[in-house]
Amino acid sequence: MGALEFIADFLSIITISLCLILKIPQIINLVKLKSTVGINLYALLLELTSYTVMTCYNYCNNYSLLSYMEYPIILVQQIILIFLVLKYMGFLGMNSFALFGLYIGITGAFVFGLLPKTILAVLAPMCTPISASSKVVQLIEILRTRNSESISVLTWFLSAFTNFSKY
Repeated sequence: MGALEFIADFLSIITISLCLILKIPQIINLVKLKSTVGINLYALLLELTSYTVMTCYNYCNNYSLLSYMEYPIILVQQIILIFLVLKYMGFLGMNSFALFGLYIGITGAFVFGLLPKTILAVLAPMCTPISASSKVVQLIEILRTRNSESISVLTWFLSAFTNFSKY
């Protein structure tokens, strides 16, 4: 194993380890405050889209699990976060569960090869701009509401580090 490969694997392991707790401070903060002021649901859904596409793309192309393991880990936490936001916004109902069922169905269709992976190949390059857009939308929400109490600074720092370590 060469030095660069070792460094890449080491950074991947650090990234994966940090992703195990990435959204946990945000989730804890949300449960404690029971308020979604300053949190933008569309920003969360954009992130969900990006993480889902990247997870499916990497899985369907049989890439090494170590190279993308952070995506499914964050994905689970993101779904929990969206659930809590919907709950505290009062939007949790049959429509939410129906849309979640549709999400699971489409994701499953990609994973099980029922939808062509060329769709994922087209969507994957859009994930970086989608993810960046989610951050912009979230920042605009914080500025609009003038309230960042519901946002976890630790989650943002961990996210910035894990994004940086991938490049």
